[in-house]
Amino acid sequence: MKTILIFSFLINCTITIGQNPKTIDFTERMEEYDISKLWTLDKFEMDDGTPTLYRNEPLGYIGENYQRFQIHFVSAIKNPDNKLEYFIYGKTKSNGNICTFQGRITIVESKIYKDKYRTLKAGFAKGKYEFYEDPNQKGTGILKGTFQTDFYINQQNRIKYDDLLFDAEDFRNNQFFGMWTTYNTKKSKECNWGDYRIPYSGGLDVGPSHFIPNEKYKEFGWENYIIAYSNSQVKPETIEARKKEREKWWVE
Repeated sequence: MKTILIFSFLINCTITIGQNPKTIDFTERMEEYDISKLWTLDKFEMDDGTPTLYRNEPLGYIGENYQRFQIHFVSAIKNPDNKLEYFIYGKTKSNGNICTFQGRITIVESKIYKDKYRTLKAGFAKGKYEFYEDPNQKGTGILKGTFQTDFYINQQNRIKYDDLLFDAEDFRNNQFFGMWTTYNTKKSKECNWGDYRIPYSGGLDVGPSHFIPNEKYKEFGWENYIIAYSNSQVKPETIEARKKEREKWWVE
């Protein structure tokens, strides 16, 4: 069943970008590029002269109650001996518990769209990840699953985070889908995260144009986020909530 879900995720990620898009295989060429910054960047370096935008932290959940799950890649380093593999170090946070992890991301497939943009090459990289939280810390386990990261290659032949449709409804990138398995009991929970939207977020995401958590799940770590972003009015509590959302919880 898990294999079917993962396969379905990979198919759906492609369909989100466009129905039955024509693509060219780019997997071998991907070895020439380093995409580590697509997972660690904190701001978009726009090519069209528009102001720099800061990238929000990934949104995520774990378990049946959509408990809020946060993850931050502190570093990503390309493996010099396997040019489709990256070593990852980072931190996770859920229900107030912060854990460190190490692991790897492996690109299995990459493709370029034929007709998405006229002057730029745009495409995606898909693959698998395996992250090991520190077993000496409380409430830790293993994160495993699949991912899709969208990119484009600019006219200077630099690979960039695909933010070209950032203002469009349902914008998303860096979609990670998988399971978290605890070291102690070996029990598993679904654990998904992504930039601006979460894959397979079911009844959690009720935002028409951007991610908004369903009020029924606010007690599972979403209360501050709802205060910060569910209302466009700038109130003292909204300002305070947004300030809290921007805290760098992964910094010791």
